[in-house]
Amino acid sequence: MLISLQQESDMTDFARLLHADGPNPEHAAALQLYGRFVGDWDAEITAHGPDGTKHTAPGEIHFGWVLEGRAVQDVWIIPRPAGSAAFPIAGNWYGTTLRVYDPAMDAWRISWFDPGRRVFRQQIGRPRGDDIVQEGTTESGELTRWSFTGITDDSFHWLGEAKSVAAQDWQLMVEVRARRRRP
Repeated sequence: MLISLQQESDMTDFARLLHADGPNPEHAAALQLYGRFVGDWDAEITAHGPDGTKHTAPGEIHFGWVLEGRAVQDVWIIPRPAGSAAFPIAGNWYGTTLRVYDPAMDAWRISWFDPGRRVFRQQIGRPRGDDIVQEGTTESGELTRWSFTGITDDSFHWLGEAKSVAAQDWQLMVEVRARRRRP
């Protein structure tokens, strides 16, 4: 694909206008809930099948400040490198999350987009003790819970769980162990 000089300039303007250098000062403390993840991460992803099978693959995650520092956006790529053979159970991910702090509800409005798999989720995220828990509902009514646990400056453990309305227990679908990349 050829990109003209005008298109290259437009992309530069787009990136410059989207990205921010840090949190917006108006809610800087609250924005650090997800802002602490800004940077590049290597990940080990384990997909859990309903029959107890497990599949593991490497991946990568990138977090950054966007929209005048009022939001955190990320890109999750699993498996790495992009274009690899299909990851069993969970499929290949090349998606983005936009996390926007809403001071009126003192919580985060979260949207996940993975157009390749046609997966789109809306959730609300809040701190729960030392963890972060995001909850939502799929189009079919299934409940979702995505949690960041074991958070340190250099690592986190992410759990993707689901539960049908009739079920009593959450089912672990995917877990991610992430380590911050160092220059």
